Amino acid sequence: MNRKRRLALALGAGIAPLLVVTMPASPASAHGYVSSPPSRQAQCAAGTIECGPIKWEPQSVEGPKGLTSCSGGNSQFAELDDDSKGWQVTPVGSSQSFSWKLTARHSTSTWQYFVGGRKVAEFDDGGAQPPETVTHTVNFGGLTGKQKILAVWNIADTANAFYACIDVNIGG
Repeated sequence: MNRKRRLALALGAGIAPLLVVTMPASPASAHGYVSSPPSRQAQCAAGTIECGPIKWEPQSVEGPKGLTSCSGGNSQFAELDDDSKGWQVTPVGSSQSFSWKLTARHSTSTWQYFVGGRKVAEFDDGGAQPPETVTHTVNFGGLTGKQKILAVWNIADTANAFYACIDVNIGG
């Protein structure tokens, strides 16, 4: 082995452990959130609204399936449940496309959308692994005015789901 090659291998072997220690770790709970229209956690991440730790991990609003809170029952992200916080409201028509940004693509059972506790749409993925961006078009029927949409991503192979709330003004 020539001298330059041995030096390169030695440098690589010496630097690799240093890189592992100094590189930022990926969040263990990185998964997904509604990016458009901007969900409450997307607004936090963008700095539109002052928020706590959710600013750094908008994709981490995970909790047991069946919850109805914007925080997914996670006390660390409780401010997502505060309807008086001044969330940006997006004007939409009688139907709207919602785009999820996924940072970990879990096998998916269903995607659900609720308004006022009533399910307005469900999309069944039958356990498929989704792409990095998933978009659904939701028809709101006769609903109008300012509404809070609860979007839920139900994971197929765990008891958990991911939650996002989006504030909209239907027909506004």
